[in-house]
This record gives sequence, C-alpha cells and structure tokens, in this order.
Amino acid sequence: MILLLSITLKAQMDQTAQRFASTITAEDLKSHLFKLTSAEFEGRETGTEGQRLAADYIASQMKSWNLPAIGEAGTYFQYITFTNQSWRKIEMKDADKELRHLWDYYAYPGTNPKQFDGNFEDAVFLGFGIDAPEYSDYKGVDVTGKLVVVYDGEPMHQGKSWVSGSATPSEWATDWRKKAKVAKANGAAALFIIDRKFKENVAEARKAILNSRNDMAKDEDPEANYAPNYFITTDLAKSMFGKLVSKVTGARDKIESKGKPRNVGFKCAVKMVAEKNYSQLKGSNVLGFIEGTDPKLKDEYVVVTAHYDHLGKRGDDMYPGADDNASGTSTVLEICQAFVEAKKAGLGPRRSVLCMLVSGEEKGLLGSQYYAQYPIFPLEKTVVDVNVDMVGRVDDEHKDNPDYIYVIGADRLSSELHQINEHANSTYTNLTLDYKYNDEKDPNRYYYRSDHYNFAKKGIPAIFYFNGTHADYHRTSDTPDKINFEKMTKIGHLVFYTSWELANRDGRIKVDKK
Repeated sequence: MILLLSITLKAQMDQTAQRFASTITAEDLKSHLFKLTSAEFEGRETGTEGQRLAADYIASQMKSWNLPAIGEAGTYFQYITFTNQSWRKIEMKDADKELRHLWDYYAYPGTNPKQFDGNFEDAVFLGFGIDAPEYSDYKGVDVTGKLVVVYDGEPMHQGKSWVSGSATPSEWATDWRKKAKVAKANGAAALFIIDRKFKENVAEARKAILNSRNDMAKDEDPEANYAPNYFITTDLAKSMFGKLVSKVTGARDKIESKGKPRNVGFKCAVKMVAEKNYSQLKGSNVLGFIEGTDPKLKDEYVVVTAHYDHLGKRGDDMYPGADDNASGTSTVLEICQAFVEAKKAGLGPRRSVLCMLVSGEEKGLLGSQYYAQYPIFPLEKTVVDVNVDMVGRVDDEHKDNPDYIYVIGADRLSSELHQINEHANSTYTNLTLDYKYNDEKDPNRYYYRSDHYNFAKKGIPAIFYFNGTHADYHRTSDTPDKINFEKMTKIGHLVFYTSWELANRDGRIKVDKK
C-alpha cells in the first residue's frame, strides 16, 4: 500500500512538472531573445545605458508576474560595484635621494587618493599608530598636517598584546587599514608604516600593488577615509630618523615593555607625488524570487542563473550576443515564469527559487562573484546553482544531431546532482548529454569560465548547460536569426525539470565530493 502511494505521488509530481514545463515555448523564448538583442540595448555591456535598459526589461517581466521586489531600495536589483585602480605615477624622495617603488617603499592604489603631492618637514614617530580605549598612541598628541611614522603590528610583551590583553592579535595588527583610517581622523597628512617583512610582503602583494584589475567594492572613498599611506623599509626609516634613530628604537622598546605610548618628533625632507588611474564599473544583478510553499523547506534555496550582459558596442559595431547569452537569459526568464505559474496554482515549489540574471560575466564573472560575496540569501542554505550560458546554437561537432547539450560540473561536488539531471533527461527530454567539457583536463577550462563557478568555489553544487562555441562566438554576427529555438526549448525543459526536482524533493542534495 505504501509503495503504491509512493508511486502515485511520484506520477502526480511528474504530471505537475510536465504541466509547467509546457509553458516554456519557442514562441516566448523568441520574444525575449529578440528584445534582448535589439538595437536599443546596444549589446548590453555592463556599466552602459544598454545594460541598464536590459536590466529594466528583465525586471519588468518579474514585476508583471507579481514577484516581490527583494532588491535594494524596493527594486528587483542587486547593484554591483567594481573599482579599477592602478598607479600612473608614483615617486618619492628622502632629502635629495630618489627612492624606488617596491624597493624602498610601496603603496596600494585602492587605499590612496587619486592624486597626492606631499612635501614634508615636520614628522612624528607615533609608536604603532593605534587609537583604542585600551591603548592609544594618539592621546594628547597633535599630528595635524604632519607625516606620521609608525611600526607595523602592535606592541607585544612576553607573548601578549597590550591592546587585546592576550596572545591573540587585535584588529590593529591584522588590518593595517585601521591605522590609515585613524591617521586620517586625527588630521595626519600622510602615514608611513615601517614594514619589518618588507621583501616578503612586497612579493606577496605585488599583483595588488601594480596590476589594473576590477576589485569588488561597496563604494569606499579613499580620500574621505584614509590618510595617504605608504609602507617603508627599516633602512628608509633609519635614514629619515637620522641621529634620532636610537631615541626612536628606545621609545619603541619601552612601549613594548611597559605598554605606555611614547612619541618622538623629528624633522625630515620627504617629497611624494602619486597619481593613479581610476574607473568604476557599476552594473546590477536582477532578482526573480519565488518563495517556497513548504514551511520546512522554504528557507533552502535553488538558484538558477544566466548572465544577460554582453560586449556592447565598438565604434558603430554592435555585438548582439544572441547565443551569448540572450539565449540563457531568455531560458531563465521562462523557467522563472514556469515556477510562478506553479506557485499560483498552489503546486509548489517546496523550496524557494531565486532566478537571478547577472551582469559583469564578460568582465570576469563579476556579478556572480559579487552575489557570492554579498548574498541575498545565506550561502549555507543555498542548495545548488543551475547555470545556463549559451544554449541556442549547434556547434560543428553536433551539426548532424542538434538535440544535445554539454553538461559541465554536475558531478564535481555532488553525485546526486549528476544523477538528477540524468534522470530528468531520460524521463522527459532525451537529449544527448555530452560530458566532453566536464573533463578536468579540458584545455578550454569551461568549468571555470561561467557564473556557476563562483558558487562552486563556495562549496555549493553547480551544473552548467552549454552548447559549445561556433564561428559567431563574440562576434557581431551572433545574431538572433541564427538561433535554433526548437533545440533551445528542449534544453529549457531539461533545465526546468532538473530545477523542479531540486526544489521539490524531500532531501537536500548532498555534497559528497571535494
């Protein structure tokens, strides 16, 4: 009797899945895709008006389905910000001696102003540059307009910190930015931190110091928050202290032995010039949230993703990105609507589903990276990421069999995820599942090249659907007229069936692989 009931319930679930999968149609996919590739969206490059218009279109669909606006300020958006900074010019002199960046000193562009000219005669050695209730180097000392020189770390005595009162370092030792912030708050014109592991730290931080890259940031303003800050060698510090070097090292030793601050004023002849390249990239992830119906499971989340950005325009040439990735975006929109229809009919999903269209993928998986850093829902409650990136074309290898899809990553963290997708396909869609690019030795490294990877890095199982590349990949010729909508519909059904099972099964899939 129990077995018969189980079979009956399973059959009902299968019929329900088929009912809502049928709402994913070639006609609807085509409508979304032609809209996303239209001239008004100008290739959807992140940070452009075209990308913002595409985001608005996606959000308008979610609003029309009466989905809750769970984004920032009552919108459907999670705004992403990435800052690109690098040194254009950085110079320093001690007296008349030219100093070399990365040899005598180094500085991070991200915590320094866009432009800085310093010419210093008045300086003060201020211990460790700490300003805490337990211990303050700044108390009773006026550093306004002066160059402040401090040691790295914090004062320790017999294995204990005078700040934390234990062997565990305080934040003043683990986060040097606090010293730059408090120097700014106390009116210091600049901060020099004596780095007693200079060579080792330069080698480790060289990329962050020199390379121009997009760094995730929640609008931090260095001019407002940090004093200009430089790390210097012990040799440069000795040269600056001159005849007072013994007095300074003596003050440092007494600070460490007694736990009482000391300072030494001195004259110097330091000149600095720094200018940096600075740009900020702003985009948005668009959030379509369907709350689960099962009180015991609705606090677990199935995330379905696709990136909606592309390459934009280069001069008068527009890159429409029909396959990459208006195809995936259209598919996820249809999957989102299918779940909405199920919810309206009172038939699920049991777990909550987040259909998230991300931007910044073409800039380096930035949108999904941002979500993984600042998740809307707890990552520990996130069951899986189902990612759709390029599902509208047929590659040369399958020109005689368009009913295929490359499946990547499903078995990397969870053997159950692989089995669920296999079962969904054999039960409903009967596509050829090609695992060629799932090989860990795949030279293309596709597993690392789409948005699912930022979830996998956090230990969340992920599956990536991909049709392979073609002659129009990343070209102006990736146009909507070349999309195979019949094939795309079948893949959309498979993605939905797999997502449906993940959202409705009793047990959360297990992470059983490293």
